[in-house]
Amino acid sequence: MVLGSAGAPVKIGDVTSAKVLVAIFGFLFMSVLMIWRIPGAILLGVLLTTFVAFLVGVASPPQSWVSLPPGLGPIFLQLDIMGAFTWGFFAVVLTIFIMAFVDTMGTLIGVSARAGFLDENGNLPQIERPMLADALSTTFAALVGTTTAGAYIESATGVEAGGRTGFTAVVTALLFALALFFAPFVAAIPAQAYGPALMVVGLLMLAPITKINFDDYTELIPAFAVVVLMSFTYNIGVGITGGFFLYPFFKLISGRHREVRPGLWVLGLLSLLFFIFYPYT
Repeated sequence: MVLGSAGAPVKIGDVTSAKVLVAIFGFLFMSVLMIWRIPGAILLGVLLTTFVAFLVGVASPPQSWVSLPPGLGPIFLQLDIMGAFTWGFFAVVLTIFIMAFVDTMGTLIGVSARAGFLDENGNLPQIERPMLADALSTTFAALVGTTTAGAYIESATGVEAGGRTGFTAVVTALLFALALFFAPFVAAIPAQAYGPALMVVGLLMLAPITKINFDDYTELIPAFAVVVLMSFTYNIGVGITGGFFLYPFFKLISGRHREVRPGLWVLGLLSLLFFIFYPYT
């Protein structure tokens, strides 16, 4: 017997399987440590859950714990700049630009809200500074051939642990550099260990929902679309892009277009282009 509706994209799995039980253990263990306000609760939870996964055979331990980082020779400066300026590549460039832009903005606002950095209007003062840092890191990552580097929502775990200054980012960067030498162990960490950590990060970001004006449909409907699109597309950028389009749209048809700042009209238009030109295939 299958619980739920037939054909539903998400349905209950086997909660008695070893993999699921390990993940549940990880989530409960992290939650207990957070309730007890143990420093580094999420990191401790990931580490302990990883070793539990090794013990019960859910994941295999690494063959080695330390190794030299791989060289960047095959991917360093391997760029096709002129190819990016062709019309056939327009949809890709537009998609990457909008996703990177709104992803960063949403992450900065969300993490800053958790850290208490937003002003009385819900804005992040001097947001151009972290946006510039994110742009530079994204460019550098492309040059050296790595995945996109920048602001990530997982930074909420650092905020929850007490990190509030730029020194936190410096320490994190140094630890990431050190982790390069422990790549075999890091790669062996199973989804059952880091998955619960991402769930905890998600619940930490729920607080701003209470600030939505549920009596104003021009505010509520875009916010609802953002949450739903994020949840069902598994992508922060898609959700925020939907909100960027719907917010000025509903303000316009309600005759309240003066509430929308000029920059948001531009974002709304770019967001519409994103959904038109997105390479869905």
